[in-house]
Amino acid sequence: MAENWVDGVADELRRWADARDAAEGGRGGEAVDVRGVVLLLDLAREELGLADAADLTPDLLRRLMLEVFPGSVVADGEEAPEVVRAARCLLAYLRESGAVTAGAADALEDALDRLVPEFEEVVAAADGEERRAAAELITGMMMADGVPVDDEDAVDRWVRDFEALPEEERYARTEEYLREAEERIVPPVRLAPEAEVAAAARASALTGEVRALAAWTDGGRPVDEFGDLGAADAVAAAESLGLATPRRSPAVESQADLPELDRLWWAAVDAGVIAEAGGTATPGPNHGVLDGPDDAAMLDVWVRVFDGVAVPGHDPEDGLDAVRLVQNELTGVLLHLYEQEAPTPPEELAELLVGHVMEAYEVGDAAELAGAVAAALALEIDDLTRWGVLDGAGEGHVLTPLGVWAVRELLLADGFAAPVVGELADAPAAALVSGLAWHRQDTADEEITGWLEGRDAEAAARELLEVMRTGGPGARNLAAAVLQRVGPEAAGVVREASEERPVRPYAVLWLDRLAEGTDGGGLGRDDYLWLFVDTVAGMLETAEPRDAVAAAVTDAPAGADLTGMVEEMWRADHPGVVDVLAALGAHHPDRAIAKAARTAAYKARSVRSPS
Repeated sequence: MAENWVDGVADELRRWADARDAAEGGRGGEAVDVRGVVLLLDLAREELGLADAADLTPDLLRRLMLEVFPGSVVADGEEAPEVVRAARCLLAYLRESGAVTAGAADALEDALDRLVPEFEEVVAAADGEERRAAAELITGMMMADGVPVDDEDAVDRWVRDFEALPEEERYARTEEYLREAEERIVPPVRLAPEAEVAAAARASALTGEVRALAAWTDGGRPVDEFGDLGAADAVAAAESLGLATPRRSPAVESQADLPELDRLWWAAVDAGVIAEAGGTATPGPNHGVLDGPDDAAMLDVWVRVFDGVAVPGHDPEDGLDAVRLVQNELTGVLLHLYEQEAPTPPEELAELLVGHVMEAYEVGDAAELAGAVAAALALEIDDLTRWGVLDGAGEGHVLTPLGVWAVRELLLADGFAAPVVGELADAPAAALVSGLAWHRQDTADEEITGWLEGRDAEAAARELLEVMRTGGPGARNLAAAVLQRVGPEAAGVVREASEERPVRPYAVLWLDRLAEGTDGGGLGRDDYLWLFVDTVAGMLETAEPRDAVAAAVTDAPAGADLTGMVEEMWRADHPGVVDVLAALGAHHPDRAIAKAARTAAYKARSVRSPS
């Protein structure tokens, strides 16, 4: 088994430090940060493939300090001098132990001196980014717990309580929040201009109905202690509006027996379009906003009305008939439509909703309830279409531009992350790559185009290459895909990076494409294996192993010798090779290839285990 040579160097380093300290007055070894030196050597071994401390070169030292360390270690900006001191100790050890020549030691020390200012800047920038990310995480966790982040006392209490928890519980709560947050991300959408959305909202039948209902209260209408109209007034209001009432009870004894009017009434009250005071209802302060010229203010009121009618929130303890049950689940229907690329046929929507109801509720006669749910959904679809939220023409239902905007507003209010196509145009490359993970192919292409249009080719390439150096396989795969669309002006930048291990295979492919297979020198066997491992490792970050392997098999080039590749793959100097081979061994459909992968995984584990 191959030895972890860093362990041996650490022992020698301690002896050297003790001897040096004794010679300088017995300071107990405090001047030499052995742990810091060992950390640097471990990073150089794992990330740069350094086979021995004596093999350290000025170029490797620069990459270690400016690329690997900031990307692998969370360090406070004030800790940069300590890291530099550890690096100086390493170089002193190499010189004094005779591991490198005096000339090589001079070159290393000169390289370290020159990179220190840049190292301090890189660590400070990474520290600032970590702090921002941590602040966003803590803020999100507080909001998820219902803590008002503008209440300083409440925030302080939450932080104290959280920090008082055992470390394991803090980690568990953080992981649970991140997992739930990931589940609350929806695909990016294109938004119509605000003026277009506002025009559609003004023309919506929902606007007309709620305005007419508010106007009906002009002069005052009596309401009971709960804020409801009496039965006669409820009927009169519905008739005055010309409101269709297919859901009404046979005998109207209360406002609730007219579900269409009931939800419209309470939506108008909650949005301030109708006001109630002293047992009387009158037009509210926001009634005029619906007629006003301010698009943003009008849309703010409109979406509050829409929220009220689309999500009336019936209490299950009051009993749920099919109508109320469907209204309680309507947000799920809207979310499904929001996430779809193509129109959804009505029968498919009904089937999905019925299936959900059967799983989420205890039902008696399943067949009877299924029919009632489908009928109730059809009524909701009719209303959404009439309000201008859905377009039912063609092959199925699809959200209109007004509907997309409105559903996104509801999702944001419910704590979802709901990105918009184009919002990454001015973002750093790391944010672009992170955001692209949630895009479909068509919107990803549009997002990348907008990002590239905002910067020259060299600047774009430098940003992307930095992501590829410091990010994981998934980020590297996406950054490389964006890099493929960068123009030939970036050739010099890409060529400079082509000798760096994490970047080299992608850079060679880019250069080969640019020069039609001549400039990049071709992808060698080792680079090809590394690239395949990196690609599958990226898939494993976001997909189950079975799905990742299936995708890798599908995407493999025609005629590729997968058996031969797998048999050699254990030699690849990629940190994820064991996981990739294990996934191939467990899930590849070809039994011979799966067996070869299991054998190769054993070899890979053996050569990577300390003796």
